[in-house]
Amino acid sequence: MDTLINPHTRDYELLAGAAQRDPSGGLINAIYLRLSTPLGSYWANPTLGSRLHELAREKDIASVTKLAGQYAEQALAPIIADGRATAINVSTERQAKRLALLIEAHAANGDTLTFKHPVQVI
Repeated sequence: MDTLINPHTRDYELLAGAAQRDPSGGLINAIYLRLSTPLGSYWANPTLGSRLHELAREKDIASVTKLAGQYAEQALAPIIADGRATAINVSTERQAKRLALLIEAHAANGDTLTFKHPVQVI
């Protein structure tokens, strides 16, 4: 299993100095990496990533909120296509100078995972 990456600290999740394992068998990390990596920037897989980085200089308006959801859905579609998840639902929540993507992933083993992913806007 993969070491769990905390999307808020962007570092490995530690408990008493020991790395914590991703309880979903890598699904949480796969979602995090697809959302936080700029699309086309990873040399080994140019299709990995999202366009969310393009929103960092956008204003906090309704159309940008909708774009964030669409970019996230596009980035996460390959996880469904390769069978690691049966469905991934993305909704958005507006906060001060930031958006939060609310992700609900239905893993292939039947587990449902939920978490927030921050998106910077101005």
